[in-house]
Amino acid sequence: MTESTPRVVEGSPHALPMMLKAALPVVPGLNALPGIRKHGKDLPDLVLTRHDVAIDPAHVAAYSQVCGFPTKDTLPLTYPHLLAFGLHMAIMTDGSFPFPAIGTVHLENSITQHRAISAAEALQVTARPTNLRPHAKGRIFDMLTSIHSQGELVWEETSTFLRRGKGDGSAASDTTYVEAPAGPITWQLPGDLGRKYAAVSGDHNPIHLYPLTAKAFGFPRQIAHGMWSKARCVAALENRLSDAVRVDVAFKKPILLPGAVAFGSRPVSGEGYAFSLSSPKSGAPHLVGRTTDL
Repeated sequence: MTESTPRVVEGSPHALPMMLKAALPVVPGLNALPGIRKHGKDLPDLVLTRHDVAIDPAHVAAYSQVCGFPTKDTLPLTYPHLLAFGLHMAIMTDGSFPFPAIGTVHLENSITQHRAISAAEALQVTARPTNLRPHAKGRIFDMLTSIHSQGELVWEETSTFLRRGKGDGSAASDTTYVEAPAGPITWQLPGDLGRKYAAVSGDHNPIHLYPLTAKAFGFPRQIAHGMWSKARCVAALENRLSDAVRVDVAFKKPILLPGAVAFGSRPVSGEGYAFSLSSPKSGAPHLVGRTTDL
């Protein structure tokens, strides 16, 4: 790790220019140019912060509609991820970051909400990468996010990402989850779901948008965003969750669009709920998760 570099970001980073910058290191020819080439070395000790982040109620409403949340005076549990997404992209497109953002796989996500957050609050959002370590399929790292309101820690997140490469068979295995039933609820997902979620989240990764852009990265057609799938599950459980809660998920097989997924959940004695998304036909898992009341 290099010397810490705290940096304040004014306003929200613009999503589309950031996504174009993220794509440059995977474009043949361009990926060899100085300033674009990624070297795959250590993570930078880079900390980005946004101060006094105001919430747009219309944006929250649009996000809620896409993800299935009801309209409330408080934020959906997964919504603050959007406030940090621009910082995540700014970190991963920074010249000091060792891996291309495009092609980096979101493996796991853990959100801890310490209390409900009002849409009227002004927030401080901070993100940093950390803990680069070996994995059976390459190397993984964490992106840590913390959100404060008037100095109080109200929300935090750990997103774990995989960069495929030479693996280490002795590396620690992925997190294990309590088994949840497959189904019985089935959701039909339209082909434009990725574009709808991109419009509210700013995540315009081409694998989520159109068959042609997804095929360029090895998918038969576009796939749903992992954070949409987590949000949709949380929305289905919301009336059973406390305001102070932790929600952990692991992303398994991609969800092809258009398509269908089966949602199932069950209470875990005194600890919250186990839940899953799976294929209605084969039962293959797309997402497994758990909630824990704090």
